[in-house]
Amino acid sequence: MAKSEVSEKPVGHISHFFDKIEVGIVELKAPLQVGDTIHIQGHTTDFVQQVDSLQIEHRAVPAAKAGEAVGIKLGQPVREGDGVFLVG
Repeated sequence: MAKSEVSEKPVGHISHFFDKIEVGIVELKAPLQVGDTIHIQGHTTDFVQQVDSLQIEHRAVPAAKAGEAVGIKLGQPVREGDGVFLVG
């Protein structure tokens, strides 16, 4: 059977959003790296974007692992509790 849909894997959720700088804090339950494509979905949120940068404690990192909280510059506002999925 051919699979036409793109698969998505849960990688975490939004724990905070800084609206002035458009950065979302993601509590990771799976690894994430710069270059990955993510889908953020919630009650009023639903968009896909590429991860252009990750920060841990205001320090740029190329990747992060499960259990870490990372800051990601986002193209749209998000809400606490929105799900973050790895598109792949």
